[in-house]
Amino acid sequence: MTTNYAFTGDDDDSSKQLILLASVCSGILMCKLVYDLTGFISPLLFSAYGKLDGKVRMEWNNRGFSTFHAVFVSVASIYLLVISDQFDESVHGDSVINSTTRLSESVMGISLGYFVADLMMIFWHFPTLGGVEYVFHHCLSMFSIILSVTSGQAQFYIFMVLLSEATTPFVNLRWYLDASGQKGSKAYTLNGIALFLGWLVARILLFIYFFVHMYSHFHQVKQVFPLGFYSLLAVGPVLSTMNLLWFWKITKGLIKTISKATGMKKQ
Repeated sequence: MTTNYAFTGDDDDSSKQLILLASVCSGILMCKLVYDLTGFISPLLFSAYGKLDGKVRMEWNNRGFSTFHAVFVSVASIYLLVISDQFDESVHGDSVINSTTRLSESVMGISLGYFVADLMMIFWHFPTLGGVEYVFHHCLSMFSIILSVTSGQAQFYIFMVLLSEATTPFVNLRWYLDASGQKGSKAYTLNGIALFLGWLVARILLFIYFFVHMYSHFHQVKQVFPLGFYSLLAVGPVLSTMNLLWFWKITKGLIKTISKATGMKKQ
């Protein structure tokens, strides 16, 4: 699949700014619509929803749009990284680090809108929807996306990180099952295993590939403007450290869940 690519130096700045603004607004609107839709259909599909208090229902709806965003950005990342030739070195050579398209800019803008909406809800309901680590994670993500989408550089690495959002539906399903009183169910155990494997692939092994690729293509990475270059060197290790800490918690939780399930079978 061959596509016409626009590189940063040839971009029409006013058009680019308009697309970014529209994309961010679309991302925020997406969150609002899915939040309301989740609140509308959940009572019809899940009897447990009506028994939840207001704060838990609010978090339930919030996780609805975070799941939607995760699916959207994961599919978009796979398309841009694997299916399209935007980052194909055989097509663009060393210019891949500067490769940007209206599609990639729009996807990052929508994702940026999601992080803005979710962060505002986190602040407003703090700490119900997450503590300082979530604020830190979102701020790092927003900072990296803004640098990449405005400069048109290092988008390959941004989409690799965004692909790690593929684990979010499993995290949210775990919370949904717990909130609806199904923590001891088989579905909870199976989802725990899926979360463990998904996290291992999307947030551990993928980040290892991230660093290996960056090392082997460092001659390209050095083309990134100074703030973007040093941010790329710093943000990746910070996010991977957070992923490792969360992976350790997930692993302990899975071991605990399996141990309980095994104990119940023996009884």
